[in-house]
Amino acid sequence: MSPSGDVSASASPSPSPSPSRSYPLSEAPRTIPAVREHTPARGPGWRPAKGHRVVVGDGALADEGRLIAGELGLTYAGERSDTRAGDVRLALGGAEGAGPESYTMTVRGGRVEISGPSDAGVFYGTRTLKQEVRGGGTAPEGVVRDEPAKAQRGLMLDIARKHFTASWIEDRVRELGDLKFNQLGLHFSDDQGFRIASDRHPEVVSRDRLTKAEVRRILDLAAERHITVVPEIDSPGHLGAVIAAHPQLQLRDARGRAARGAVDISQPGAAKIVDELLAEYAELFHGGQWHLGGDEYRALTAADPQASYPQLAAAARKRFGAGATVADLATGWLNDRARTVRAQGRVPRAWNDGFYAGTSVAPADDIRVAYWTGKEIGAREPLEYLDAGRKVLNYNDEFLYYVLGEPQTFVYPTGQRIYEQWTPRVLRGTQAVPERYDGQILGGSFAVWCDLAGSQTQDQVAAGIRLPLRATVQKLWDPRRPGLSWAEFRQLADRLG
Repeated sequence: MSPSGDVSASASPSPSPSPSRSYPLSEAPRTIPAVREHTPARGPGWRPAKGHRVVVGDGALADEGRLIAGELGLTYAGERSDTRAGDVRLALGGAEGAGPESYTMTVRGGRVEISGPSDAGVFYGTRTLKQEVRGGGTAPEGVVRDEPAKAQRGLMLDIARKHFTASWIEDRVRELGDLKFNQLGLHFSDDQGFRIASDRHPEVVSRDRLTKAEVRRILDLAAERHITVVPEIDSPGHLGAVIAAHPQLQLRDARGRAARGAVDISQPGAAKIVDELLAEYAELFHGGQWHLGGDEYRALTAADPQASYPQLAAAARKRFGAGATVADLATGWLNDRARTVRAQGRVPRAWNDGFYAGTSVAPADDIRVAYWTGKEIGAREPLEYLDAGRKVLNYNDEFLYYVLGEPQTFVYPTGQRIYEQWTPRVLRGTQAVPERYDGQILGGSFAVWCDLAGSQTQDQVAAGIRLPLRATVQKLWDPRRPGLSWAEFRQLADRLG
């Protein structure tokens, strides 16, 4: 493991603990995201020094121990029951009922102990410690008790329209881990490109793509940082790269005009190739989540889909009965793809405009709603999904969409606006849904879309999303009004890097 962002150890040892009350009460650490609770105490705190060790109480924490030891310039001493002055000890365990990503960090007597009910929680505690001592600082005396408000905290990258190098994505994984994000979405198939190598269908893959070996390295690094990678093969729209190799699958209207990016879902061959790709990549990606897309199917943007696409209307009636519509057929497609990934142990999600009102066929109950917009045809208010009992993820395009080139009405989101105005309950526009729905909102994701791919280099993208990412995770970790002003938060972000 090659740690990044190393914090150099001080050459001088930590001050010796003293019972004297001459130490002022400690102040809460300044981190991003901010810790939820800190109990102050009097004492010198802790800072890294040569000779200090990282020890673990359980071998399952070896990866976390080695990583933080390398980052702070300490010695990793492995699994030990003894501790000595200067040690950082990592342990499994937590208060009854504590969340799986919670942790407690105690700084006392010249030592640090980080414990949590899972290795993920312990990892987050080490991220807090790393930020506290960055640049020669001191971890303040006292006890931190911390956990996220939202279980899913993500960044989604559109690597289909724009090729990002594996090393750049790995840098984002390290950045996300240090900020306590736990998901990375990869939208790798669209009209403009298909960006991960395929053994089953190499003909659909773009020249500039990630190899499977590169993807495995990304996945291994993400696993070390407790980040789940969520793949997305969007269908039945946004399949232009697949259609380029299989033009017979393209959807055409009654006049023979091609529908850009859309496959003809009345053709069995369309389902066959998509399912084959889903099955292939299920063997590559080992996380428990899968994004099915489902948005912007061209047939359903027509004024009269049944008249414009009679083959789809006929297929709908054949499968679902005399009154079935094209929207019913599209819902059946979504359910079929959900069945494919569910069989691989994945939990499916789809964009909100892939769920249609007034259909006789209902989307499967376990398909989670990735709510991004109210602007698209067929999009409904968030309350319709929440009142139906659905679980929702927040991708609000008003705040969380970084669309290269700013096409249509998009503008680059700012960290300040997210920090001051957005919360996970602000699913659409700028208004929050009532608090009673909070438990159905699983979390959210900042999204990078590459509609005008040449508008920014990948390094410009990294710089452009730096502050928005930090503001987003602050509000996913703790949606309450932050304790720092935006100016203070930005200054902290600049100091922490």
